[in-house]
Amino acid sequence: MRRPTETENLSGIVHEALAAGAAVVGVERLRGGSKKGVYRVHMDGSRSASVIVYSWAEAENFWPAAEVIDAAHPFAPASGLVPFLAAQRRLDRLGVRVPGVLLADDSRRRYPADVAVVEDVAGGTLEAVLSAAPARASDALGELAAMLDVMHQQHSQQYGRVDVLERGDRASGVSCEQLVLERAIRDLAEAAERDPGIGSAAAPLQDRLQELAARVPPRTEHGLIHGELGPDHVLIDASGHPVLIDIEGLLFFDVEWEHVFLQLRFGEQYSALSRPGLDPARLELFMLAMRLSLVAGPLRLLDGDFPNRTLMQEIADHNAKEALALLVR
Repeated sequence: MRRPTETENLSGIVHEALAAGAAVVGVERLRGGSKKGVYRVHMDGSRSASVIVYSWAEAENFWPAAEVIDAAHPFAPASGLVPFLAAQRRLDRLGVRVPGVLLADDSRRRYPADVAVVEDVAGGTLEAVLSAAPARASDALGELAAMLDVMHQQHSQQYGRVDVLERGDRASGVSCEQLVLERAIRDLAEAAERDPGIGSAAAPLQDRLQELAARVPPRTEHGLIHGELGPDHVLIDASGHPVLIDIEGLLFFDVEWEHVFLQLRFGEQYSALSRPGLDPARLELFMLAMRLSLVAGPLRLLDGDFPNRTLMQEIADHNAKEALALLVR
């Protein structure tokens, strides 16, 4: 049974981040994190009413152990203080709003895991604002589109996570489309074992993946993408501006990979984020690959003790139907 971090475990690290006189009066674990613990710590006697603590403790990672893959692979699990700080620095330099870092520590002396104390952007998620006040969300969507333009216009001949490239390593593979194809084939095999509909259509789905990949033209430049940007990964600050979170997977890659995910997660609001000039062949391949990933991934997560099991099953079921629908278009 997992035990969430308790108040006394966080007091020392928060005191150091703020001031010795700041008293921790409450801690709540925020929902949604599957690779790290995210805690809102309420304070008394500090300029900040609350801060957020990220904990990358092993017990906070709900994903079951997988086969070891190259840590430099663009699709390797993106979690930890190092990729977080690399992404935070890169985006901050670009003027893309991310939470400010108050303290980062990987010494394990103050806290028994890599940990960061960051600004609490307490205005809620863009997802909640889109649901409750669509008119208010329109300005934030426009700002988000401008932020994505800045990111996607950063170019690199190499693809890979920002922290990997910063340390001079080279990402695995020969091209973004080949990496996507290889992952999609693995996801298809895994999903076929668990979902009867995918299992019965495994052969035509694999043929379709190969056919779509063969149509993708070569490319030598890649844009900077978040990698998993849904409206739940955008917070709204007190002034109504968007703030990106869950940024550890920031990488240079085909921007079409980002746009496919944006289409799926923003739905009708995607029109505010859409841009001309995207490669239709990549979009087709990446859409089918993303659907298969969103079947295999949630079902894999259910092998462990992830708490919101109904939601994960619904995501897998929905994307299985959408993947099968792509066969008949």
